[in-house]
Amino acid sequence: MKTDELFLELQKLGLNLDDNKKGQIEKFCDFLIEANNKTNLTAIKNKEKIYLKHVYDSLTLAKAIDFKAIETFLDVGTGAGVPGMVIKICFPDIEVTLIEANNKKCEFLKIAVEKLKLKKINIIQERAEDYVKENREIFDVVTARAVANMSVLSELCLPFVKIGGNFIAMKSHIDEELEGAKEAIELLGGDTKEVITLKLPVEKSIRTLINIKKIKKTPLKFPRRYDRILKYPLKKN
Repeated sequence: MKTDELFLELQKLGLNLDDNKKGQIEKFCDFLIEANNKTNLTAIKNKEKIYLKHVYDSLTLAKAIDFKAIETFLDVGTGAGVPGMVIKICFPDIEVTLIEANNKKCEFLKIAVEKLKLKKINIIQERAEDYVKENREIFDVVTARAVANMSVLSELCLPFVKIGGNFIAMKSHIDEELEGAKEAIELLGGDTKEVITLKLPVEKSIRTLINIKKIKKTPLKFPRRYDRILKYPLKKN
């Protein structure tokens, strides 16, 4: 996906970016490629693929949520800042928090924030199950773009979401995964609002957005430690 194609496809998502935001996206992608040559930040190294699989993919979230109506956004396991940095660039008024346990990736993010002169953005080097202890149920929207299954992602992410807010999981194919996570989502105070399936432009690969509404408080015993989350998936008694 070339630069002009990216911004044309974003218009189809209802995102008409001004020249400043377009320039910041290009600058972020250039810096990501430069830094990736020294530190392994992403397996995607080609700029056209970064536009497609990182920038465009991140902004498909606009199909699930009205970003003009929210104030706080949390990206759990942000890696190289996807989708969190992209969301921050396009919606600068939102306070964005990025959680990432990897030190090198956090250092990259901090430098990127300085280069782009971004405000109201927090880079947190910590595990989600630790950071939530002092930050329960305070975010309007929480997202995770990860390979972990829905039960695991829900236990890590839903405790951060305020009642009335949304957890949006970004997946490829979900197959029977969502059905298996229904009990966990309910236990954690969530209700699956919608499942949006779409295809990326150019390569036509499948993407799925699972939009979960937080309808009641998450019990304080969740999330558990990560090893227990993996070993003992949540189920109703």
